[in-house]
Amino acid sequence: MKNYFFTAIAIVFICNIQAQDFLPGFNGFSKKKTTYLHMSDGTVVKGNLKKLKYEKGLLEEIKIKDLKDQKVKIKPKDINFLYLPPSGLAKLANFDKMIGDARTWNNKNLDQNLFKDGYAYFEKSDVRVKKKTKTLMVQLINPSFSEKIKVYQDPYAKKTTSIGVGPLKAGGIAKSYYVKKGDEIAIRLKKKDYDQEFKLFFGDCPAIIEKYGSDIKWSQFALHVFEYNELCK
Repeated sequence: MKNYFFTAIAIVFICNIQAQDFLPGFNGFSKKKTTYLHMSDGTVVKGNLKKLKYEKGLLEEIKIKDLKDQKVKIKPKDINFLYLPPSGLAKLANFDKMIGDARTWNNKNLDQNLFKDGYAYFEKSDVRVKKKTKTLMVQLINPSFSEKIKVYQDPYAKKTTSIGVGPLKAGGIAKSYYVKKGDEIAIRLKKKDYDQEFKLFFGDCPAIIEKYGSDIKWSQFALHVFEYNELCK
């Protein structure tokens, strides 16, 4: 009976995923599957994850064992982007529906096959952490519609009410994200501030303001970002 319950929750989780939704943010990663690090000098480092070090919940240092069985410490300033394999029950989610038709992707540099395999994608970005700006690795959660606005996981974000048990929860959404518009510094956007911040992010797109300006819902933030890319080209 217990197995049937978990299976049912997994199905609910997957069926509620839409192409314009955010990918889930992962905090646990496999040490058995290959990690791919694309370095600033153009090289690719492959290996098995040993340890992650965080700064205010954001990735600050990576330790891996490379293909030569050497332990290596790597800082975000030396990496352009990387793919990390989630561990545990996170691997149950099938992201085919989530990432949508390949033809709709506006970031062709991302490896869609690794996303379909459940990998998490991190990239280097300047991030405002309280009053300081730091260069950190942040997890992109809107890869298929990130041309103009990138949304990154906030590891410390609380969530709205959800159903389910453990990692297999459906319905809950984060109450904050790190958000980067164009080449600007990524800042933390909170649910409680969204009414005031809405025009800051979408004010240059009259179609979005006209459509949603009088009915701003945090639960539609992913849709707002998605349509911003579609309506304001």
